[in-house]
Amino acid sequence: MANASAANSTGQQASPAPRPIQAGVTLDFATLLGVAGGFILITSAMILGGSLGSFIDIPAMLIVLGGTFMVTSISYTLKEVVRAQSVMLRAIAYRQQQPSDAAMQILSLADVARKQGSVLELQKHMQNLRNTPFLHKAISLVVDGIPADDVARILEREVYATMQRHMKSAGILRRAGEVAPAMGLIGTLIGLVQMLGRLEDPSTIGPAMAVALLTTFYGAVLANMVFTPLASKLERNADVEAQVNQIYAMGTASIGRQENPRRLEVALNSILPPSERVRYFD
Repeated sequence: MANASAANSTGQQASPAPRPIQAGVTLDFATLLGVAGGFILITSAMILGGSLGSFIDIPAMLIVLGGTFMVTSISYTLKEVVRAQSVMLRAIAYRQQQPSDAAMQILSLADVARKQGSVLELQKHMQNLRNTPFLHKAISLVVDGIPADDVARILEREVYATMQRHMKSAGILRRAGEVAPAMGLIGTLIGLVQMLGRLEDPSTIGPAMAVALLTTFYGAVLANMVFTPLASKLERNADVEAQVNQIYAMGTASIGRQENPRRLEVALNSILPPSERVRYFD
């Protein structure tokens, strides 16, 4: 009671706590369902139609898998291609906020700075921003006294650079999706040449035909069920992350200019879809 009376007597408001940041890795069940479900359906069709072993051919796998990796490496550096393999996991498990949640978060920080009359008040909440490195860096720039216009330019460049890195990773997967069917076609031609060159030996016709058909099958499956869909999902996630970072950049610049948070709310809602617009002050 004494503390409350002291706060009322000085006319200062208690520092409101910013909205908590949701941390942790999120599993994308749509991606899991699509990839796993697609392969389950194909495998089921193989089993119901005959032997699953007849669809396994080591030479065909070497041509398609190894060939796709090698040819994709021509378009990019080996380091970039290897890194893209790990990036594929981000389409399934990733840490990402929704734009509406990011808007509420930055509005709560702007409300703290506005009510306390100083951006230095945000220093007390820096520890809570560790789970969002971009926002932590943005608020640190403002707290350090860097002009708001300079902060906006720095953050805009970082948003662009981050987007470019994600697009490159997605581009590698999309390139692999283009190469895989081509390697399947090359394997088909190899199998046909082997078959036609050994027509006098009927025992070689079956294995050669298997290579001819299975390479096309492997290439089509990899391209249309793995590489291209995952590239599209990575591009989608990159777009969402860029929008979240843009919201953080806009909000941080507004805090640096000491603008009214209600004005910031209107500005943020102008870039959010109607269904995701926020009402922090209502």
